[in-house]
Amino acid sequence: MIEQIQRMIDWMEDHVKDFSLGELATYMGYSPYYCSFTFHRVTGISIRRYILLRRLYLSTIDLANHKRIIDVAIDYNYSSQEAYSRAFKTVFGVNPREFQLNKMPVQSFAKLTIQKGEEWCGLNIARKMEVVQLQNAKSELFDKDVLNILNGQAMYEEFTEKKLMGDSDYAPFNEAMCSNTATSQVFDEEFIQTRAGGHQDSVENYKKKVIDPLHKLFHKRHTYIVLWFGEDMFCQMNLLTILAYLEQSGYAGKVFLNSFREDEFIVSQTELKLGHYASVYNDVLVNHVKPSVELLPVMYQAIELYFELQKENNAVVKYIANHKDVPLSELVKRLFKLFPTIGYGDSQYIALIHKTR
Repeated sequence: MIEQIQRMIDWMEDHVKDFSLGELATYMGYSPYYCSFTFHRVTGISIRRYILLRRLYLSTIDLANHKRIIDVAIDYNYSSQEAYSRAFKTVFGVNPREFQLNKMPVQSFAKLTIQKGEEWCGLNIARKMEVVQLQNAKSELFDKDVLNILNGQAMYEEFTEKKLMGDSDYAPFNEAMCSNTATSQVFDEEFIQTRAGGHQDSVENYKKKVIDPLHKLFHKRHTYIVLWFGEDMFCQMNLLTILAYLEQSGYAGKVFLNSFREDEFIVSQTELKLGHYASVYNDVLVNHVKPSVELLPVMYQAIELYFELQKENNAVVKYIANHKDVPLSELVKRLFKLFPTIGYGDSQYIALIHKTR
């Protein structure tokens, strides 16, 4: 079954611009219904949705290379520029022209690879090369008055050990803001007590893990703050929390987002303007309502996914329910591979599996 689905994916990748379910079925030797049913059961996403997201994501590359919007629309088989723009805005939260003019980061939708294979070992090399390019482009972000906030302890340890950002300061954000209750004021005592309780941890342990490592953020002035957060939903909810704190604390320096995809570490750097993130944080993570302000596409996509996962019968829950016979460890591996834009860790998936089963 896995081999059949990978054959489907490989064929669809070669025909993403002129995809036809009937032609896929002919190629596979099955009925269109069987292709659609098995693809959804194995991957957790419909063929139609998969093709839509691949087309739109690939089209962002053409837009970034200054291709005319009408030509992009025609190339990806849309009936009109208007139809393409509507689909683009539904997924990314901005229209193609805004994206093209402002070079905004988006959440990647890479080709699915569900067959087992060797893990790529070049990530550390890729990080070094990407950081060198960033230093060449903006050397002031490598000085002593810069604070790099990194998503998670592992990334923090790698950056500090290798001094990837020169003499600047480093701090990890060791949280999972996409789960449990949040409070309006970030990092105050109520926040600490609430988050510790949600993680079923003591306040003392929570402070040691989350608050103490951020002491340079709380007690030292920096001209620049560089935020290193992946483009998945998990990282973007953490990013939103840090941005909300910067606004609440009155930070007046410059803020840069270095957004990246975990598996390839190609960085998209964007200077952020503070001013509305605290309200978005309260809308999304405290009150669980969708914000009305315009956001970077990568954060817009993450928020849409966050709310989708709040539904009882979301795609991940359905997949778990349809694969009750799969051993826990194998199921977790599949979920990592099939839902990379979520960004959950082992503990989140294991808890969800137990709850669903």
